[in-house]
Amino acid sequence: MPTDSFARALIVDDHPLFCDALALTLRGVAGVIEVDAAHSLTEALERLDRGPMPGLVLLDLDLPDVEGLDGLIRLRATQPELPVLVVSSMAEPRLIRAALAAGAAGFVPKHAGRESFRAALDAVGQGRSWLPDGMAEDDDDGAAEAVARLSQLTRQQAKILDLLCQGKLNKQIAWELSIAETTVKAHVTAIMRKLGVQSRTQAVLIAQQTKFTSFVPEG
Repeated sequence: MPTDSFARALIVDDHPLFCDALALTLRGVAGVIEVDAAHSLTEALERLDRGPMPGLVLLDLDLPDVEGLDGLIRLRATQPELPVLVVSSMAEPRLIRAALAAGAAGFVPKHAGRESFRAALDAVGQGRSWLPDGMAEDDDDGAAEAVARLSQLTRQQAKILDLLCQGKLNKQIAWELSIAETTVKAHVTAIMRKLGVQSRTQAVLIAQQTKFTSFVPEG
């Protein structure tokens, strides 16, 4: 699939000037005809729901309404077939590997040049993943494994896990999501099975491994 197959793209970033610059880059190096922008994950999900569907999403991880890799995981749970290219100023290797484990099609640092964006779009358009120069795709660590497990959750399960992280009880979650408490219990059981844990507390700890603080180098 050639790069110019991306006739429509959605940029998700809360910095309007960067959105404008990235839109120019997409049109210039990839021939993208229509470029839309959303400034929060909530806005992005609403636009995807009402369509038309883009061929590619370019996602910043540092958004006002998400924390850590939650935005990527929620976006992938909502649209699992839609390729997502992460474009972030945070390019720490552990974070990049975790983003790939969460289902990102590639990762481009914000400071990268036009040729890096061209190469990344070519790779994603051909169904290949893209990493910055010098990174091995098969490198892995515990955080990346945790994110890979979290990426298996459905959209509803991801919502319930988020509420568990807020300390909500099953009864409170049922009320907030307008579902039966027995349904919540079934989802919690499925969440623990997918994450390979034995308790709600362990599930919350796994979720917390996806926060940005987990990827900040010590010292």
